[in-house]
Amino acid sequence: MTGFALHPQLAADTREIGQYGLCRILLMNDATYPWLVLVPERPDIREIHQLDAGDRGLLMDEIVRTTQALETLYTPTKLNVAALGNMVPQLHVHVIARFDSDAAWPGPVWGKVPATPYPPEEADALIGTLRSTLELS
Repeated sequence: MTGFALHPQLAADTREIGQYGLCRILLMNDATYPWLVLVPERPDIREIHQLDAGDRGLLMDEIVRTTQALETLYTPTKLNVAALGNMVPQLHVHVIARFDSDAAWPGPVWGKVPATPYPPEEADALIGTLRSTLELS
């Protein structure tokens, strides 16, 4: 699909893991939480309802696939799935593994503690593990 460009804030805050059929899969560069972001590669989409029916179904399938992978890897207390867009208007879906022991529990992760960037070698290793678990090439 032509015309798609990743929002600069998402590009600055994440590392790319790979690609599903619809979404680019990103790792949020914050080691505080296991946190992935799915970005449908469609231009000028801000809201889920703007996707056609086929893409909406594909998005849900890709969210489920991602939540299952995080559940397998981390056994979280809860999986949070959110499409907010208040700061970054491009449609993107956060999938965050949460634990009753994490710094923000039981509240939202945003604004609770400063982000702790992954050391590069740790991010690379995690991306490899995630690619395998998510069955990405």
